[in-house]
Amino acid sequence: MSEIAGQTGLRAGATAVVNESYSFACMRCGHGWEQSYEIEHHTDAAGHEFVLYVADGKVVPSPLSRPECHHCDSHVVRIMRPGRVASARDAAHRPSRVPPPAGPVQAPTAAAEAGAAAGQEQREPHHWHLSDLLHPFQRKAS
Repeated sequence: MSEIAGQTGLRAGATAVVNESYSFACMRCGHGWEQSYEIEHHTDAAGHEFVLYVADGKVVPSPLSRPECHHCDSHVVRIMRPGRVASARDAAHRPSRVPPPAGPVQAPTAAAEAGAAAGQEQREPHHWHLSDLLHPFQRKAS
């Protein structure tokens, strides 16, 4: 596909065109970007189906096969749903919340500790069973 990477204007033979967008993040340098693609579905003379990815009017290699960071040329790139990079950039530019200043710490009194200990003694201890631990992972039969 590298020999056709610069060609444009192949829309005449497309049987269907699908628009998809992806967010990318380089795991090496941290660069993030988003790209929209027009995915053209074609059928060759032998009847075999193939697709072409078109970005900015140019046919490009599939971003799903071996994405490359344009910042550092690394191939360790994470592909995400669209909008992830933009939302991360927006979050980075939002003013951060400043925690309130720490005040004096109040130590519990002996009477409060005695009351809490008495409340714990009155409760029955919970005995864990394996089924209790596995409950969040069980599916309901449909």
